[in-house]
Amino acid sequence: MFRGFRLFALASLALGAAAQSQPAKSTDRYLFVWVGDPVKTGNDFLAVVDADPASPAYGKLVTSVGTDQKSSKAHHTEYEMPVSGMLFANDHDANRTVIMDLRNPRQPRQAGAFTSLGGYSMPHSFARLPNGNVLATFQYPDHGGHMVMGGKSGGLVEIDDSGKIVRSASNADPAFADEGLLPYGLAVLPKIDRVIVTNSPMGDDFLLTSNTYQLFRLSDLKLLGTYRLDPGPRLNGHISPEEPRIGPDGAAYVQTLSCGVQRVTGMEGPAPKARLVHQFPGSWCGVPTIAGHYMVQSVPDIHGFIVLDIADGNSPVEVSRLVIGSDFAPHWTAWDPNSRRLAVTPQKPGERMYLLKLDEKSGALTIDEAFRGADGQPGFSFAKQSWPHGWTGEGAPHGAVFSR
Repeated sequence: MFRGFRLFALASLALGAAAQSQPAKSTDRYLFVWVGDPVKTGNDFLAVVDADPASPAYGKLVTSVGTDQKSSKAHHTEYEMPVSGMLFANDHDANRTVIMDLRNPRQPRQAGAFTSLGGYSMPHSFARLPNGNVLATFQYPDHGGHMVMGGKSGGLVEIDDSGKIVRSASNADPAFADEGLLPYGLAVLPKIDRVIVTNSPMGDDFLLTSNTYQLFRLSDLKLLGTYRLDPGPRLNGHISPEEPRIGPDGAAYVQTLSCGVQRVTGMEGPAPKARLVHQFPGSWCGVPTIAGHYMVQSVPDIHGFIVLDIADGNSPVEVSRLVIGSDFAPHWTAWDPNSRRLAVTPQKPGERMYLLKLDEKSGALTIDEAFRGADGQPGFSFAKQSWPHGWTGEGAPHGAVFSR
């Protein structure tokens, strides 16, 4: 019996190795998850999960690849897979961004890395430009490439796929000299030659007093102005603005850490306006996604997600809620326009990542029960395990991006 089991296991390993060596088909679907070691003894790594609903291995781990970055705080990746297949993923507290070559999803590799650039340190968010380069928000001035939080402003840096700087610009504004202008999230609007940037600290500095956004001219990165957000009736809906997303109406919808939704209009002119159009329960809301006329928001207070219909941007309507579980702490969301699913990752290490289905007629969210990891349960677990790249431990997932 033991010999038969051993032969079966060896055959299975051989089949798995053969499957990994096969080049990916253009129709294959993968989910790339940026993962750190929460106890900071191992290195950051990228997990590749089968995300093709038609695949017999749907939800199973395809492979993983370690990086040379010791885990400090594996944080943001890009929100969408770039056409080039070169994905930026940062370890924020280490002030280091890794560039992953994912052109062959079954054989990912680290292609490069960078730290401070253009006189700025600690990048947070990345957005692709029409020319294929990345525009990144950097929170602080550079202090010799070290993790030193300090200063009241940072900047924007354009970077090519090799990690080299193309241009940079400060976001300092003399009219706000005593406030923290620490760039956090951004959205690019090429049609109106604009970039909208939110100011929010990753640390505690200026946390409660951060309530501004800025507009830059995309063509030359000239700062056009710094503007206040709307506190709303609870007087806190403007605190710590984080992720801007462009809606179907062309407005920017900005999620705040205080769970507000700020709608910013008039960005092409001299007098943009921000208005608080909704506020979710609680605080510490995470990364939102806009799919069609729906905005999906991770809401820790309900241990799940809330969907708004933003067809009328001035008066969003809540259309559904999905509670994952009493211990689930949601954070990241990412939309796959091909499989029409959302990937959602947790805040806590070792928890499960899920794929969600969005009913694009009603806005209802449901867990994709067919997406199951090796343990046979819905979702993919980051509990302690032996990962293919040779490390054993509990994973702390953060950014997640679908293949194109």
